[in-house]
Amino acid sequence: MPDPRIAVVPAEVEFTAVRSQGAGGQNVNKVSSAAHLRFDIGASSLPEAVKARLLALPDQRISAEGVVVIKAQTHRSLPRNQSDALARLQALVDAAAAPELPRRATRPTYGSRQRRLASKAQRGQTKAGRGRVSGGTE
Repeated sequence: MPDPRIAVVPAEVEFTAVRSQGAGGQNVNKVSSAAHLRFDIGASSLPEAVKARLLALPDQRISAEGVVVIKAQTHRSLPRNQSDALARLQALVDAAAAPELPRRATRPTYGSRQRRLASKAQRGQTKAGRGRVSGGTE
């Protein structure tokens, strides 16, 4: 079986350096260390089946135009954030590259059917005993 991993070509990825959010003192205002990754699914060299599965994913990082946008800002340096964003994109592509296995229908066992019917009968008897109490002095 061939390796399902399909490598993303780094030349098809566009990086933009932006300022990170959150605490960090004056350094946050001076240095653009967060990486903004943009990857156009339609213009990429991925196989058509993988493109279709990627576009069908219910992922908020994929825009309506079919562009994956990932912002990485966990590290303090831009190269590490870029490699983190590229790894996250690769994980997304790997998830879409693996074909979904068809569901194989199964049947309940004889014992499980018997237990279900016995519990239904028990529940019915419990409910039948909840009726109005008749009798008393007239």
